[in-house]
Amino acid sequence: MDRRLVNVSVATVWTSYNSAREIDWDAVTNPVNLDDWLNSLTFETRLSLCDDNLVQTQLLYGQEVLLIEEKEEWAHILIPEQPTSKNGSGYPGWVPKSQLTRCEDDWNLTTGPVVVVTKPKAHLLKNLPLELSFQTTLPLLKEEDDKVWVRTPDGTGALDWQNVVVFERLADRYKGTGKDIVAAGEQFLGLPYLWGGMSSYGYDCSGLSYSMCKANGYIIPRDAHDQANHGKSVPLAEIKPGDLLFFAYEQGKGSIHHVGIYYGDGKLLHSPNTGKTVEIIDLAGTIYEQELCAARRYWLGLDTEV
Repeated sequence: MDRRLVNVSVATVWTSYNSAREIDWDAVTNPVNLDDWLNSLTFETRLSLCDDNLVQTQLLYGQEVLLIEEKEEWAHILIPEQPTSKNGSGYPGWVPKSQLTRCEDDWNLTTGPVVVVTKPKAHLLKNLPLELSFQTTLPLLKEEDDKVWVRTPDGTGALDWQNVVVFERLADRYKGTGKDIVAAGEQFLGLPYLWGGMSSYGYDCSGLSYSMCKANGYIIPRDAHDQANHGKSVPLAEIKPGDLLFFAYEQGKGSIHHVGIYYGDGKLLHSPNTGKTVEIIDLAGTIYEQELCAARRYWLGLDTEV
């Protein structure tokens, strides 16, 4: 399979090559216009991203994918960095071919120094400036007093120091505590829910837990039901901040449908559903208290291989 790189700020990954609707035009162009796209969606057209099984997940600028096949103007891909039970090689889906570019043989985010965006959004200065999402990761070229220069899928660019951190190797990045996972999530309080969302333009429930764990050095499965099957099982009486809490239908006895981050003091940090925003709530007296079924811990240097 050929390697490709994402060359838009955020690429939405669709279920099929014909999933995108006319109203989704701003999400399938290059460059994308995420704000315009999201502002154009009504509650009903946002909800249908889920109910009509249109969207699977999202990708960030510079992320690597594996190309399976091409159909018309679309590419069928796998995402190695998003583990899933759907495919052992990575999360599957479709993106416009225009949002991908060929991956050069020497493109490597694992062995050399990298720059990671740590603020919700950061401006990449290049010929055509881009607004990058939290956790966008690019190879470091050089450091200057006020900015860092990075390699991009289509050249070079610069980012302000105040919006990034540099790691000598991605594998050596700081492994955060549970409280660090919570702190990362607190940055996004009030951010509207987006089905399939994996960026600071909007997260779904498992996208929030995945991304806040990733921000602290832990790569976990993409979806809630897979997240519930990995990590370390924690008795519900022993949960700590940063643990992932899982919720199931039939008062916790059915299939898992939701995940959130335990905030501490009986509270849940989560991205609930379409029409709502990332929030912190008391579990007591809610449907979530009735549906709570499991907890998993991915932090404190535990083996997170999936």
